[in-house]
Amino acid sequence: MARVRYFAGAAEAAGTDEEQVDGSTIGEVFAAVQRAHGERLAEVLPRCSVLHEGRYVDDDSVPVRPDDAIDVLPPFAGG
Repeated sequence: MARVRYFAGAAEAAGTDEEQVDGSTIGEVFAAVQRAHGERLAEVLPRCSVLHEGRYVDDDSVPVRPDDAIDVLPPFAGG
């Protein structure tokens, strides 16, 4: 299972900072987390940046192996 880590507003929407999720692609992992956490997380995810093993990804077909790390980072305000 992949380890999905949520930060800031994504963690609030998911109700957790981290969880283990089954899926063989980024798209499958995100479909699973949306089913598990509902509409609130589904609204946040499209605005988030996603890191897979520390690298930015924007392709749902990226393969995910067991024990991979996926970070979900909402936009941050700052100056």
